[in-house]
Formats: sequence, structure tokens, C-alpha cells
Amino acid sequence: MDLWQLQIFCKVIELQSFSQAAHAVHLSQPTVSSHIKSLEQHFDCVLIERLPKQVLPTPSGRLLYRYAKRFLALRQEAENALADYHGRYRGELVIGGSTIPGNYLLPSMIGDFQKRYAQIRLKLTVGDSREIIHKVHGGEVELALIGARYDDRDLHFRAIAIDTMRLVVARGHPWGQAASVPIDDMCTEPFILRESGSGTQKALEQGLREIGASVKDLNVVAEMGSTTAVLQGIKSGLGVSILSMLAVKEDLRSGTLSALNVEGLDLNRKFYLVRDKRRITSPLARVFQEHLHATIPS
Repeated sequence: MDLWQLQIFCKVIELQSFSQAAHAVHLSQPTVSSHIKSLEQHFDCVLIERLPKQVLPTPSGRLLYRYAKRFLALRQEAENALADYHGRYRGELVIGGSTIPGNYLLPSMIGDFQKRYAQIRLKLTVGDSREIIHKVHGGEVELALIGARYDDRDLHFRAIAIDTMRLVVARGHPWGQAASVPIDDMCTEPFILRESGSGTQKALEQGLREIGASVKDLNVVAEMGSTTAVLQGIKSGLGVSILSMLAVKEDLRSGTLSALNVEGLDLNRKFYLVRDKRRITSPLARVFQEHLHATIPS
């Protein structure tokens, strides 16, 4: 077993295909299959199930995948440390973002960063806050920007920006021209909720808890797994929702949607930069953190 074989194994798992993995690592498919067979012989077990249209990890394969990602991350950490020692910044940095910062803040910042550090390749993974936290824990993501803080002694959370959220309604809604509405009115209006793992819902739950209310007090008509889906639900007249102003900026400008305050409900939240305290921060991650602190809107 060597790191190259583990890298190939991870590609097969991630792409669920021998042929696509072969293309990604610039090898022939038979060569990739041979490497996987060598790993299976080494561990004396089947690591990958060969199905007609895809390949999937066996339970043993899933276990090895978790350790393989950690091995590969440690190799990258060693390469980064030596590059830092010699003043050369190059390599790959994997960062994560929950839905709002991942879709509306990080892409432009990554573009600016790579204009300055052309030898650093950034890979961005976007998911809900809970998914991204899981990836930080597993070493798949070194740094992440998310919209919620969790009680986790292994992780370091640093607040670096404020996100403003508002109650968002469609054009033509009776509240379309209002500056604010009472909390009781919001609770009776059909409401579209984000999924439970999202930072948006966690912030809403916290705001409601501070005034002695809960999500159960809302008239929830749908729960949706993305901000885009919630926006479409609002526009179609399904209901109203609490969303980040970053996500609705263009719709507010065009007049498609309106945003208003909810009386007595604090809808501001913080964006947190997250890293695993158990791992040494790579030179690439340190450089990117400096870039974030210099450019992110506060």
C-alpha cells in the first residue's frame, strides 16, 4: 500500500467510476483496477462493489476512505510546511462554505486570492452548516465559513462578519410595502422553512428562543433543502421565509421580492471561520485566513 494507491482509491470512491477516476489521475482503466485490486489483496477484503452502472464502497471501503483522506491531508500538510519554510506558496487548499457564504461570499474572494497566489489551487465545497462541520471534523476541509456556531470542543470558531436576515415576501404580497410586521402576524402566515442542518434555520431558532417562541409556533407549509428552492417557493406564492440579504440582493433590486423586519425579533447572525484545533494550520490556510480578514465585509 502506498499514498498513490490511496489517492486512486479515493478518486474511484468520489467519482463512483473506474473510468472517470482513470481520466482524473491520467491512467488507463485497467491500471486503476489493478491498483484497487492490490489494495484489496493487501487488506484481504473487498473494498469496492462493482455494480452495473456505478461502483460503491463496501463498509470496509468506507472505513479505509476516511483514513485515506487523513493520510492524503497529512501529505499535503507536509508539502505545505516545507513550501512555507522556503517561502514558496503552492499546492491545494480545500475550504468549505455553508450555503450563504459558500454561494455569495467565497467565490469572489477566491478569485481575488488566486490573482495574488496563482500557485495555490483552491477547492470549495458547499453544503449546509452541519455537512461542512462534518467535513472539517473528517479532515476533508481545512477551513470553513459557516452561518452558525456549534458546541464542539475540537473546533475553533471565530466570528468574522455579520449577516443580516429579513422576512422575505413576494411582489404583490400585502406586506410588500411594509417596513415591519408583528411577530404574531409572521407566525400565522404560511412559512417556508430551511432544512434543520442549515445555519439559517439555526439562527432563526435562536432568535425565536430569545423571545420565548419556537419554530413550532410558525405556520410551516414546506421545508426546503436550499436557499434557491426557498426563493422559488416565495416567488410562486407558497409562503414567506427568513433569508439572508446576500441571497436576495438582486431580487430586491429588481423588485421581485421585498424584505422587512419582524418586530422584536433579532435576525442578525454571525459568520464563523471554523478550523479543527487538533490539526496544525497549513501555511496555505494561514495565507487564506489573512486574505479573508482583509477583504470580508464586516
